[in-house]
Amino acid sequence: MKTNSVKLLAGNSHPELAQLVASRLNIELSNLTVAQYVNQETAVTIGESVRDEDVYVLQTGHGMNVNDYLMELLIIIHACKTASARSITAVIPNFPYARQDKKDKSRAPITARLMANMLQTAGCDHIITMDLHASQIQGFFDIPVDNLYAEPTVLKYLHTKMMTVEFQDAVIVSPDAGGAKRAAAVADRLDLPFALIHKERQKANDVSRMILVGDVKNKVAIIIDDMADTCGTLSKAADMLVSNGARSVVAIVTHGILSGNGIQTINNSKVSKLVCTNTVPLPNSDLCSKLERLDISPTLAEAIRRLHNGESVSYLFRNAPIE
Repeated sequence: MKTNSVKLLAGNSHPELAQLVASRLNIELSNLTVAQYVNQETAVTIGESVRDEDVYVLQTGHGMNVNDYLMELLIIIHACKTASARSITAVIPNFPYARQDKKDKSRAPITARLMANMLQTAGCDHIITMDLHASQIQGFFDIPVDNLYAEPTVLKYLHTKMMTVEFQDAVIVSPDAGGAKRAAAVADRLDLPFALIHKERQKANDVSRMILVGDVKNKVAIIIDDMADTCGTLSKAADMLVSNGARSVVAIVTHGILSGNGIQTINNSKVSKLVCTNTVPLPNSDLCSKLERLDISPTLAEAIRRLHNGESVSYLFRNAPIE
């Protein structure tokens, strides 16, 4: 790898993940200072030359500071652009505002499209993200977007667990119709049955009614989803699955956002285990014994390596990198 011509910059959103990716690439994180003035304006200083370099900026979207992290990302990209970087790739494991991808009611904004416009205006040349809430968001960009999948890492995890008593006689469950394709793909790869929960919402983060389609009696129900935000859906889904005879409920999600009382909701729910990747940090993970983390940094690092060397990234869509 041409380590002398790649720069990895990290904002304040997830320094732990950035360090894991840098270690995997056998490089050091580039010198970058991101601070806020007293008036809450963001100040960025790049402490080394990026002229004619391939720059990768890692910043994920999560938590109460999601808008601050977004501004950090835009300013860092713009700083690299004005410093004559050869190319600028934004590595955004959890793409912010991805759920606002369509005009589902009158006068509703398509904020995901606005995100695409802002990133391109700032000077971004390429996007690397993971498990977009809606894959059509890629069409909002006029630049290449590599939407990676956590599925290979999840499959690798499940393959090691299927022989244990905890995971024997399992069924894969999608908590909503929108995630049916994702969950069905996992069920097909593992040769397991599939069930679907149809949910009706009255407003965002508020599920009013759920209907189960499929048989989960005396089985381990493995819920597959792209994110766990307030965890209200997971809690209600677990209640429904247990009431329909499921032996236990395990939830596997890509983005464990766990906002608000998410951790408390999981603790009080019938979910026996919540497995999520480290696309976003979990600062209060010690408060929930049900949490288990999967490291996604090898996939991100391999995507950066392949992109930098002009290799195909599609291999990562169905295969996890060799540890």
